[in-house]
Amino acid sequence: MTADHPMSPLGGRLDDDNFPAYTMGRAAEMLGTTQSFLRAIGEARLITPLRSAGGHRRYSRYQLRIAARARELVDQGTPIEAACRIVILEDQLEEAQRLNAEYRRAAGTAGSDAAA
Repeated sequence: MTADHPMSPLGGRLDDDNFPAYTMGRAAEMLGTTQSFLRAIGEARLITPLRSAGGHRRYSRYQLRIAARARELVDQGTPIEAACRIVILEDQLEEAQRLNAEYRRAAGTAGSDAAA
C-alpha cells in the first residue's frame, strides 16, 4: 500500500504542503544545513515545527521552503534574526498581494454583474 492510498496511515497527506512529514535530520539534510540552524530559526519564531508523539520536531514542505529562504539570506551574510524577520515580511507581503488580487477579482465580478 502506498502513502497516497486512502487506507494508508498517511491517507494522502504527503501532497499537503502543511503536513509535517520530515524529521529534523531529514529536513536539515534536504536544506544542506545543520539541525542547529533549524533550532535557531525555530527560536527566532520563523517556523514552529510540530512535534511527534515522542516529542521530535517534524517539518512540512512549506516550512522547508521558508527555512531555505532564510538559509539563502544567512549564506549571504545576513544575521539569522534579521533573515527571519525579512522572510516573515516577505511572506506577509505575498499574502497581502494575494488577498488584494482576490478582492480586485471579486470587485470586477461585482462591477460586471451590476452593469448587466
